[in-house]
Amino acid sequence: MSKFNSDYIIMMDDIVREGAPILRVVTEPVSVPPTEEDREEMAAMLRFLKNSQDPETAKKYNLRAGVGLSANQIGLNKRMFAALLTDDQGHPREIAMYNPKIISHSTAMIYLPESEGCLSVDRPVQGFVPRYEKVQVKAYDEQGNEVKLRFKGYDAIVMQHEIDHLNGIMFYDHINKEHPFKLPSGVQISSLY
Repeated sequence: MSKFNSDYIIMMDDIVREGAPILRVVTEPVSVPPTEEDREEMAAMLRFLKNSQDPETAKKYNLRAGVGLSANQIGLNKRMFAALLTDDQGHPREIAMYNPKIISHSTAMIYLPESEGCLSVDRPVQGFVPRYEKVQVKAYDEQGNEVKLRFKGYDAIVMQHEIDHLNGIMFYDHINKEHPFKLPSGVQISSLY
């Protein structure tokens, strides 16, 4: 049984840091519908994101704010991730995806002007990370139903960042090695902000 049950409070010490081999593996699909253990682990991951985004709780437990967390970032070789986004009205939007896959994307691309951050990376990383402006993701929910969701802008960046984790890819792998602030040519690309 995994220690990451729905009562477990994930701390920064539980987050696997860059250099750990688990962050470079293509994760294993989970069963559909997800097992009780998978669902408990997902609940713990979502709770971590809520705690990390709550200033008081984050300060109490010394957590870095996160919007997404993939299973391999807590050492689990499982194809699932949690995200805590904000909808247009400013309300939290919980995302729990099992076996997610990008099935379509825009040709237009975007990037965050201040680069991307990652809970597994403790150092500042400079450079632009080109991402698709819009993505459609196919995944399974807690009940094992197939879902298809569309994301754009910042939310699309989060989806691509987390699905990359599940494929053993770090965000800085997308940064141009010789010229970190050079953008890809031949595509429509703009800064998100």
